[in-house]
Amino acid sequence: MTLDHHVESAASLNLPPLEIFFGKTAAMQAVRNKLERVAETDVPVLIQGESGTGKEICVRLLHAFSLRSRGSLVKVSCPAIPHTLLETELFGYEKGAFTGAMSTKLGRVEQSHHGTLFLDEVGSLDLGVQSKLLQVLQDGTFVRVGGHEPRNIVTRLVSASNTDLRSQVEDGTFRLDFLFRINAVTINLPPLRQRIADLPILIDYFIDHYAKIFHNAPELLSKSAVRLMQNYHWPGNIRQLENLIRSYVLIGSEEALVAELMPETPRGGITTDIDLSEPISLKNITKKATQDLERQIILKVLQENSWNRQKTAKWLQISYRSLLYKLSEVGMPEVPPRPLRIPHLVKKEERTVKTALSSRTRIY
Repeated sequence: MTLDHHVESAASLNLPPLEIFFGKTAAMQAVRNKLERVAETDVPVLIQGESGTGKEICVRLLHAFSLRSRGSLVKVSCPAIPHTLLETELFGYEKGAFTGAMSTKLGRVEQSHHGTLFLDEVGSLDLGVQSKLLQVLQDGTFVRVGGHEPRNIVTRLVSASNTDLRSQVEDGTFRLDFLFRINAVTINLPPLRQRIADLPILIDYFIDHYAKIFHNAPELLSKSAVRLMQNYHWPGNIRQLENLIRSYVLIGSEEALVAELMPETPRGGITTDIDLSEPISLKNITKKATQDLERQIILKVLQENSWNRQKTAKWLQISYRSLLYKLSEVGMPEVPPRPLRIPHLVKKEERTVKTALSSRTRIY
């Protein structure tokens, strides 16, 4: 069964529409196809990708469209729990197991019985906990802290990681047998820079989404600003894009948005990345360094002159046409960003927003 049969279910999860999340790029369509194939199985799934690519959304979709959707989706944020408490959080404890254990407590593993256990950033688990989770995956049994009787558990494990777990295996910080157990199927989410074709629909979605939340109708972004966003490398991926658009809708300053995407000037002067793994071209490196320096100078002068291009060209002692060419060459907007404006309220009838929409404050 394809995910299209679950469109209404996806909406009830307070997630973006499936066509928005998966977009149109081949890489994300491959993710969608793999997710459809494994959703209704019980095999352990490992979701890998950089921070902000939407790993948790994939987990929630996997659970919602699985045979265990009526059970609980129990999330364990592995780095957020101190190592000294992680074992009791996962496996629970018996009354009197230690000082302060006044009653029996169910762990996250037991809470996920007949549901899904989600280990977020699984690479941060210590080796001892990995060993005990391995037993759960092998025979479905575990023992509460302070207990002696093995307990049976039936759950589906989904893990997520933004690091290379195989490198951790080589470093001795991750068990190879545990890695084999958690990644019966691996889903790799591409970074935003590899799915730039999806950027326009993501921008439109986030603008519409936050316009309803903040009751504010922002102006459409200029073509030059969108072009700049398409040339940006997005280290924070879709989460960074969402935060940027949220600020734009709330504040209404395209100038602030553009400045956020501009590279910072290095304190020690101009620098450029040099790959010394193979012979290099001095001419190409010099050209790139010159372009980086020009980009920084032009941005600084534009900001000092309130994004007035005529004034900037005179200040730099170049022709106006040359400035426009250089703006285009380095990927900066030819049209000046719109200045800060006072947000205006949307019409009264547009204020009647669904509660589910207004409650969503974070998508990625």
